[in-house]
Amino acid sequence: MFELTTMTAEDFSALKGTEFTTVSLDTEIKLELMEIKKLGQGERSGGAYSLLWQGPTSPILPQATYRIFQEQIGEHDFFLVPVAEKDAGIQYEAVFT
Repeated sequence: MFELTTMTAEDFSALKGTEFTTVSLDTEIKLELMEIKKLGQGERSGGAYSLLWQGPTSPILPQATYRIFQEQIGEHDFFLVPVAEKDAGIQYEAVFT
C-alpha cells in the first residue's frame, strides 16, 4: 500500500497518463494525470512537487479535498484546485511541499 505522505514526484511519474477516479462524490469523475512537476526543496523527502490532472468540462469540481482512487496506489485524499479550462476540460492541481 502506498502512503501519500511519503510518495515522491518519481512515484507519480510512473502513473502519468493513467486514470484516477473521484470516489467521494455521488457521481464518479475520471481524471487523467497529465503532468508531474518538481518544485524544488520542500519538507518532504524527495522535494516539493505538483500534479496536474485533466478532467471533463462538466461538472467543475470546486477547490476542496476529494477521495480519489487509482488502481496501483489505492484510495487517497487529494486537495484539488481547478487551475485552467481547456477545450478538453478542466485541469486540477495538487501541490505537495
